[in-house]
Amino acid sequence: MKKRICLALLLVFVTVSCGPRKPKVALEITNSENKIRPNIIIILIDDAGYSDFGFMGCKDLDTPNIDRLAKSGVVLTDAHVTATVCAPSRAGLITGKYQQRFGFEANGTGNENTGIAGDIGLSDDVVTMADVFKNNGYKTIALGKWHLGNNKSDHPNQRGFDEFYGFEVGSRSYFPIKNPRRGQMLQHNGQRVVFEGYLTDVLGDQSVKYIEENKDTPFFMYLAYNAVHTPMEAKKEHLDKYKNHPRQELAAMTWSLDENIGKLQDILKALKIEEKTLIYFLSDNGGAANNSSSSGPLKGWKGNKFEGGHRVPFVVSWPSVIKSNQTFTGLSSSLDIFTTSIAAAHIEKENHLFLDGVNLLPYLKGEQTGNPHDKLFWRKLEESAARIGNYKLIRLENYGHTFYNLENDLGETINLTKKENARFNTAINELKAWETQLMKPLWVEERDWMDVTYHIHQRLMENKEALYKNPHMLKKFSVKK
Repeated sequence: MKKRICLALLLVFVTVSCGPRKPKVALEITNSENKIRPNIIIILIDDAGYSDFGFMGCKDLDTPNIDRLAKSGVVLTDAHVTATVCAPSRAGLITGKYQQRFGFEANGTGNENTGIAGDIGLSDDVVTMADVFKNNGYKTIALGKWHLGNNKSDHPNQRGFDEFYGFEVGSRSYFPIKNPRRGQMLQHNGQRVVFEGYLTDVLGDQSVKYIEENKDTPFFMYLAYNAVHTPMEAKKEHLDKYKNHPRQELAAMTWSLDENIGKLQDILKALKIEEKTLIYFLSDNGGAANNSSSSGPLKGWKGNKFEGGHRVPFVVSWPSVIKSNQTFTGLSSSLDIFTTSIAAAHIEKENHLFLDGVNLLPYLKGEQTGNPHDKLFWRKLEESAARIGNYKLIRLENYGHTFYNLENDLGETINLTKKENARFNTAINELKAWETQLMKPLWVEERDWMDVTYHIHQRLMENKEALYKNPHMLKKFSVKK
């Protein structure tokens, strides 16, 4: 059993046995015949750019089905994830709390004795969304990328999911691998699945299959596509379709993703359960510097604390409850998915289940106005940030701070540390106060070209405008691992 150092007042403790985890949190379904228990689907995509969808203003990538989903609900334009790289972002989403509270601060996993690459994954002491929904009679299904640890106790089947059809690590080929490592292999509940074709299609088809099988029972589906993360691989017919496109591979991969999200929408409609299904669509972090993604008006990308690293495209659709074709500009977070979902399912949150998220439903239904959050925070090792109202603080160890007013300067170009000194100092104090609630990181991320942009970040902090406005210039800089 892995030992964890936990904050007693902030974490929910569970009992771990040799069999499946059974969290002490026992949430009861609200007894009311008039309250519908909706299906819940989280569509989480990987490394997508903020502006790479039609509903976000993209003109050169085709996303008709995703745009249809956006039109059916609400587009949240000031929505954020809890980390700028994959694994900690997923840890925050699936637990509904800042992942730094349980030491999951960096990508990958680590060794709890040395703090370097090893075998720590998602803390055994935290409750997942799947735990709660499973305890309340929902069928729970995880599809696609996991990236929350490779140990037995980290496996999705031990974290509340009845079904897991996916792979454990952070990335893999979209095509079959002859002799995959265990973490890379496509599996169903631990058993290898040998597949043919293209992985995005395989996951899309499996999502349809599970919906058909569970159409008469409330289900919670965590559908985590690895698209459009590297490697940049696409089907030949789609590469041919976009043979003259300047972002050929990304356009082809995005088209496959859109096709499969369309399949999911179509089966929900065919089974007449579309109206009672709550769907979230978002990316796990900002676009990467190595997949041709675009952050549009935002500065930065995956791995740094500028808006392009953590502000993401975010859609919430629930046709029977939320009015369609809306835009919501309030400050919101992936942390809100857990809290919103149990509220939608009329599951009462017990007092000892600590969540950092807010129930978005009153805001999305027009019953409440304003910002769901007045503060949000980020930290990954040497990089930290705080959002206080419209102001944004970024702190980089061994460099210093920058401070922006996002209302007037969404591109984060004008450093206000001296002009707005009082607000600047308040933001520093807010960040420090938040950090007193956190654990020391349980592992230190190994430097990796794909995910760590420390040296690039230093250049960004120096306002090298040509670089941050065009991530493709990354290759022009000599960056040591």
